[in-house]
Amino acid sequence: MTTPVLITGTSSGIGRATAARFARRQGFTVYATARRLDTIADLEKAGARLLALDVNDEQSMADAVDSILTEHGSVGVLVNNAGFGQYGTIEETDLNGVRRQFETNVFGMARLTQLVLPTMRAAGRGRIINVGSMGGRLVFPGGGYYHASKYAVEALTDALRFETAPFGIKVSLIEPGLIRTAFGETAANTLSDAAFPSGPYDRLNMAVDQQMASSYQSKFLSAPPEAVAAAIERAATAARPRTRYVVTPAAKALVHTRRLLGARTFDAYLRMQFR
Repeated sequence: MTTPVLITGTSSGIGRATAARFARRQGFTVYATARRLDTIADLEKAGARLLALDVNDEQSMADAVDSILTEHGSVGVLVNNAGFGQYGTIEETDLNGVRRQFETNVFGMARLTQLVLPTMRAAGRGRIINVGSMGGRLVFPGGGYYHASKYAVEALTDALRFETAPFGIKVSLIEPGLIRTAFGETAANTLSDAAFPSGPYDRLNMAVDQQMASSYQSKFLSAPPEAVAAAIERAATAARPRTRYVVTPAAKALVHTRRLLGARTFDAYLRMQFR
């Protein structure tokens, strides 16, 4: 008997690397999902099963979960990975885009969790692994709305971990730092779209864009998506999984620096980075 693993957002980056990693491991039936199945056809060849799933669509989520329940009775491991970054200053960013981001990063995650929990509770076991970000522990300028969505993921995960523990369900949060995926490019594009040419924040936007581009390309500051996939695998298989897995040495250093030095000192550090 294998453990069914449902992973959202597997068309690229962390989700794709996670699906491929679980597909290579015995004892798991991997359900790789994306809005368009043609984007993940190669994962089927690697041993995963494919499901169409859009975390912004109630019926799509319900159908995907029902497909797994019909065969297995419950979802063994849910990896809430789907998400994207909507970047821009607080004043300039279109709130319609912000709402779309929260629908994907927060409400989609929450609803899919609601859909798998009844049968997990009935089974008396299960793992829920939410992919957050180091951006849920600290904030960079130009990313306030993205960070807000990841702070929300932190809060929901902490509450969920406590609420579901009596039912044998273990909940972990993955907090990646900079990962070399298409995320950085997507975030930079949303920053560009949100900015007003020659607006009051044009110098800040330019500095954020340049810093983002150089940081994501740096092998010292960033890591490949496989590093996050390995942390997700540990959270899914450890007898006593951690509550949080911070991924990349740079992310660990930044999270602890922000915690230890406080807001004023961290603001001073940011002023040096974004002159």
